[in-house]
This record gives sequence, C-alpha cells and structure tokens, in this order.
Amino acid sequence: MRKILLPLLFALAVAPALAQRTHKPPLHGKDWMAVTGKPLGAAAGARIFMQGGNAVDAACAMLAATATMWDVLHWGGETQALIWDPRAKKVVGINALGVAPSGATPEFFHARGLDYPPPYGPLAAVTPGTPGGLMVMLAEYGRLSLGQVLQPAIEMADGYPMEGQTARYIEQQRKEIEQWPDSRRLFFPNPGGKAPEPGQLFRQPELAVTLRKLVDAERQALAAGVDRKAAIRAANDRFYKGDIAGQLVASVRAQGGLFTREDLANWQVRIEEPVKTTYKGIDVYKLTAWTQGPVMLQALNILENFDLKSMGFNSTRYVHTVYQAMNLAYADRDFYYGDTTQPPEEPLAGLLSKDYAKSRAKLVNAERNDAAASPGDPYPFQGGRNPYLEQLKRWHEPRAKRAAPAGGTPMSSLDPMSGPFFAGTTSVVAADKEGWLVSITPSGGWIPAVVAGPTGIGLSQRMQSFVLDAAENPFNVLAPGKRPRVTLTPTLATKDGAPWLAFAIQGGDAQDQHLLQYFLNIVEFGMTPQEAAEAPAFVSEQMRESFEQHASKPGAIWLNDVTPPYVRSELGRMGYKPSYGARTMGPVNAILVDPKHRTFWGASGNHGEDHGIGW
Repeated sequence: MRKILLPLLFALAVAPALAQRTHKPPLHGKDWMAVTGKPLGAAAGARIFMQGGNAVDAACAMLAATATMWDVLHWGGETQALIWDPRAKKVVGINALGVAPSGATPEFFHARGLDYPPPYGPLAAVTPGTPGGLMVMLAEYGRLSLGQVLQPAIEMADGYPMEGQTARYIEQQRKEIEQWPDSRRLFFPNPGGKAPEPGQLFRQPELAVTLRKLVDAERQALAAGVDRKAAIRAANDRFYKGDIAGQLVASVRAQGGLFTREDLANWQVRIEEPVKTTYKGIDVYKLTAWTQGPVMLQALNILENFDLKSMGFNSTRYVHTVYQAMNLAYADRDFYYGDTTQPPEEPLAGLLSKDYAKSRAKLVNAERNDAAASPGDPYPFQGGRNPYLEQLKRWHEPRAKRAAPAGGTPMSSLDPMSGPFFAGTTSVVAADKEGWLVSITPSGGWIPAVVAGPTGIGLSQRMQSFVLDAAENPFNVLAPGKRPRVTLTPTLATKDGAPWLAFAIQGGDAQDQHLLQYFLNIVEFGMTPQEAAEAPAFVSEQMRESFEQHASKPGAIWLNDVTPPYVRSELGRMGYKPSYGARTMGPVNAILVDPKHRTFWGASGNHGEDHGIGW
C-alpha cells in the first residue's frame, strides 16, 4: 500500500503548487506572439509584427537578432525549423545545416591523433547554414523584405548593450579565444584586453558591413526589376557565391580551416517533409534523422504502451519508465541516425513503427535500470534485413581512445547543467492570427568561436558531432559534403488537423528529454504551457553525448532538489546514480494555440534569459 500511496501523495502535492504559481507569468496574445532566448531578441520579433510581418518574418528577425547577440550561436552556425503553413495546411521542415568541407575525412583527423573532430577551432566548423536558412524561410514563407527583417540585427551589430551572462562567459573562455586574432580583437575590445562589461555597447562593425551587403544585394536586385523572392535569392548568392564567400573562405583557410569556394557555392537549404507520430490523437512533428528529433517520437511510441498518468507526476515508476523509454530511443539514435541525403539510408519507417515500439517496450525492466540498453533492429518492421548486425553485436565493446583534443574552459565547470552534454543554443517560436506557427532551434558559432576575419562571422563547431568509426554509427561517419547528425530539434504538434503547439529548447542531448517531458506535462497532467515549462524535470546521461568525446554515463540521472527522499532512495536501489539541481527543466520556449478562445498561450522557462512578447 505504501508504494501506491507515496507516489500519489507526491503527485497531489506538486500539482496544486504548480497550479497556484509560476516564477514567470503566462503569456497571452490574440494577434501574435514572439518568444526567444533574449529579451532584445523577442523585441526584434515584436517590431516586425508591428510592421505588418507574419510569424515567419518575426521568427527570422528573432533568429538574426539572437545570432548577432552571440546567444550561444552566431551567423556561421546552423538553423533547423518547422513551419505550419496555413495556405497548404501542412508542416514543412527547413534543413539549413552546413556540411563538412572538402578534405574533412576520418583519415585527416586520425592522422592528428583524434578520435573525433575537435570541439573548437577552424577544423570544428561545417559550412555556415543560418544565413541561407533565414533567407530561404523569408523568401518562401514571409512577406517583408530582407532589409526590413535584418534591420534590428544591423542596429545591434552597430552596438547593443551586452548582458552580464555573455560578458562573463567571454572572460571565462579567454584562453581559447586568444588563440584566434580576429576573435581576440572582437571579444576583448577594452583597454588592457579586457572583456566587455555588462551594459556596455558591444560593437561588431565587420558583421554590420556583411549584413548591409546582403541588404544592398536585395536592393540592387529589386532595382533591376526582379520580384521579392528573386531579390532575396540575390542576397543569398552574394553570401554563398560572391564577395562575402571569398572573404570567408580566405579567412578560414588562413586560420587552418578546410573550406573552399566550391563548398559554399554547392551548399543549399533543403525544404523537407518532416516525420511524425500520433500520441493520444495529437500529431507530433519532427525533422528527420539528420537531427535527433525522431528520438522523441520513438519515446512517445514506446510510452504509449504504459499508463503514465496513473503512475503520478515524477513518481519513481514514472521517472523510471520514461528514463527507460529514452534509453531505448537514444540507443537507436546513437546507431541509426545520420544525414538522410547521403547513403546508407536510415531505417526510419522501422524506427517509427508502432509495432517496433511495442517490441522495445517489452524490454523495459520495471525493477531496475538497464545499463546496457542497446540499439534494436528496426529493419524487420519495414520489411527488410539489417545489414549492420555484426556492428550491433560489437556496439558495447570498449572504444580505444586517443588523447582528447585541447579545448576551452569546460562548460561543466561553469554550471552543472551546462556541460557538453547540456550544451546550449537558443530557440525561437512565433505565431500569428493568420495561422502561421514557427519553431526554430538554431545553433553553432557559440563562444569561443573562430571569427572569420572581415566578415565578422563566428564559425560553427558542429563537426564534432560526426563519428570517425562506422562501428559506432555507420550513418554518421564524417565525409566531405555530409551533414553531421545534430541534437537540434524544433517541435510542432497539431490537433484535429490544426496547429496546436510549437515548442523548442536549448540543451544538447537533453533537448528531446526536456521536450518529451514538457509535452507529457501538458497532455498527461493537464499543466498550462508555463507550468509545464517550470515543472521539475529529470535528465538521463546514459546515451552517448553528441559532443567532444561522445561519453556515456549509464544510470546517471539529474533530479530536481524537490525530489522526495523515498523517490531518491528507490531510484538508488534501482541502479540510478543521481545528481541534483534547483532547476532541472531547461529553458523551453513554447506557444499553444487555444482553439476554444482563438488566442495564444506563451511560455518561456525560468532557467536563463528567455523572454516572450504577445499582443
């Protein structure tokens, strides 16, 4: 009886507390809503809405603003997006992830004594994706000009008051930044080579020139008589094929990188069909397996076989069951996910099969953590035979290790919830009364970043997400022109064929863990969007991290400080190795479309500087 009553009492105690108060007020809007990682970023979105832009225009302005603010990303990074298009009544995916440059091969890095590409420096960079992603989204789904949408970012590049969080992080990463002359000059502008102070105007004149070049290219094209889309494409061509590309390549190569003009000229944004699953009548959409997004869909399919609500919110049984579902889904991610545009073809139909999920659910041991959870075999569930059975048998064999590459100050030494496993980025969500709903998780070019000379552009560090050994993941082996499998994972959900929920988050490998719990908080436990964003969460570190040395910590779990003693002790007996924190739900940004009242509910987590504005 005690085992039944205690989880019930905990759930009953937590639910009213969440219902009574949140640290942040819920956001409400009738006409539009803009939510992102920084208050100034949200203000940029609001400006665009007030100029007559739609949710895509506003999302692009927020993307540009947060990239300019180094909100754990910059312009040389990558952009991933899901958009509900009310004209076509469907969800479309935006793949603006850069590719490995010419010469980037496993042999190249093995010859330098590395198991993985380095986490920092010019050899960590894939080709820039965010400029192209922004311009393609704007051209295809927005209605304002590139000049209008980039104006807030240009003003910020001319000088914006830096927040204390970023200023402190620059100083903490001094040792790494000082290796690269252009980065050192940008980030330490004060006398004596000191970092910016909180509130000081931080100026990026080279970036401002680059952004104005894009607007000028659009203006000249319009003057020549082309239409709006063609004018934005002209700006895109100037970045990837014109003088900006030339400057960027010259700077990268001078600093030891591998980019060529052909790498940039041949790269293109892809507009894709997302993947989806249905959970209790709700269609949940993710980008395909070049992201980790399908892992949340796999976990939902597994969890559909359990009565989560009856277990009680964050009870021992609930935490254990969700953790085990994530173990199984992430193990599949770690072996089967990769660039879906390059061979071999990922077995997505099998991975997302409900029957495959039932077979995986049967592996959940109700009494103990499975420290050896492994990838399954989805091929029979799509009528095929697995060509990688031998690699699967050896998947848990110890991996020989070379010396770890030198890097900047470990993020884990700065904040226990922001190590490589929880590496941050930002997120952008936007909605409008016309029915547009947008979810974006951009990243790359975080501090410490290599700045590409006269362009002012901070380069990506995404190369580290590749593996160099096919035994680890035959789908994600580094090759020139290939995209790494990333953690970045925007989410959209629809109800009854109409847009319902856009949500996204920063946090590396923890992203889909938080998003899964956020979704379940609303669907299973009836929380409002803001309550769900602040509710205590838990995080597994059992999967192989997507950064640096790709380590795994079986049974490691982050729990919230409010976790009752009996849950702590029960999880310990079940083989878990807990750590604790005051805020364990990452900074979710979300917008829920209320079909009854035809209004918006917005939310931003109470972990960080995420902020929203609605009207």
